[in-house]
Amino acid sequence: MESKVRRIGILTSGGDAPGMNAAVRAAVRNCVHHGIIPIGIRRGYNGLIHADTMVMDARSVNGISDRGGTMLYTARCDEFKTDEGIAQAVRTCRYAGIDGIVAIGGDGTFRGAGKLSAAGINTIGVPATIDNDIGCSHYTIGFDTAANTAIECIDKLSDTMQSHERASVVEVMGRHAGHLAVYVGLAVGATAILVPEYPVDFERDVLEKIRQGRYNGKRHHLIVVAEGVGNTQGIADRIENETGIDARVSIIGHIQRGGSPSARDRTMGARMGHMAVEQLAAGKTDLVVCYRDSHLVTIPIAEALQMTKPMDPYMYQVAYDVSI
Repeated sequence: MESKVRRIGILTSGGDAPGMNAAVRAAVRNCVHHGIIPIGIRRGYNGLIHADTMVMDARSVNGISDRGGTMLYTARCDEFKTDEGIAQAVRTCRYAGIDGIVAIGGDGTFRGAGKLSAAGINTIGVPATIDNDIGCSHYTIGFDTAANTAIECIDKLSDTMQSHERASVVEVMGRHAGHLAVYVGLAVGATAILVPEYPVDFERDVLEKIRQGRYNGKRHHLIVVAEGVGNTQGIADRIENETGIDARVSIIGHIQRGGSPSARDRTMGARMGHMAVEQLAAGKTDLVVCYRDSHLVTIPIAEALQMTKPMDPYMYQVAYDVSI
């Protein structure tokens, strides 16, 4: 049956994540499949307020799935947090004949999507953040690529640190959540992993593990730190002062957000972008597409924003137990 939806706007908002382009591509092409005109909205909600839009078609998204970042760009928009900003965004949608919005991003993106939905614009959210900290979804677009990028960097760093018998204190992204740090730390065999969720007994969990490793013949000690923990240089200084081992800091930083997306992020982005359009074509609104128990499902935005994602205690325990 032909959809009554005529035009769907697609935007990316918040921090960029590898796989966003795959989600955009799938959303655009599924629109075309349904006979819906896809409208690209540049620079997130800022572009929606200022009508920075473009008509897209199947060919306009050729070859973008293997590119990091987002072809639609992203930007912060304080104006959208105001009632007038929301009202102007709604006016843009009405003027452009946009019947629904696919909003790809994180919690802030979903809060904006919820406000648009309340104002009468059908909106579906797609979770994309390298932190994997969206409570409603077991997986978010970008996490796998960011983890693999960090692992590749740490593996190369370990080669030179091993040669000089140093300690490496490596900061990975994760301001409020340590999912990336634990995943990466377990993969690279870190001596210790420091995350915001768990308090650390520095003497027992870091210094004594380094000393014990030294007695057991280890010549390189790797400490993985989530950025939200705090002063990474201070951690390195304390290790050096209290063990006498030369400790160096490496901050991987925004390189984790870039690069060609992994197969998992490309396919997950495609599946989520496709499903978002399916929901809008069916007249649904105020939902987030979520990956739960190996299936895609939808959850109301307000409910999704109330959900939290605790650290996996078993993964953390595994990383701790095998770091001897």
